[in-house]
Amino acid sequence: MAKKGKKKKNPIVSKLISIVLIVAAIAILSGVLEKIYNMFTLQQQAKVVEAELEALRDENASLTSTKEKLEDPDYVQTYARGEYMFSKGDEKVFYLPGD
Repeated sequence: MAKKGKKKKNPIVSKLISIVLIVAAIAILSGVLEKIYNMFTLQQQAKVVEAELEALRDENASLTSTKEKLEDPDYVQTYARGEYMFSKGDEKVFYLPGD
């Protein structure tokens, strides 16, 4: 009489299949962990670059403002007189002692 239903598997084959599946799972998991680490690293780099970009935007705004001021002859004259002690016409410049 023939048995119906389940066949007995060879224990060596089932262990081999288990080992192959475990190795495949470890390989997939290591790949996923590597991608997660790379993503975290790139996010940190993006934060640093965004901070640098914001600083450069602030510097650009300051330089643009200075450029616009320097295009005004009255500002240039006032700046030169205040910073470099330039005189106007027959004015005399006196150096006063500081604090």
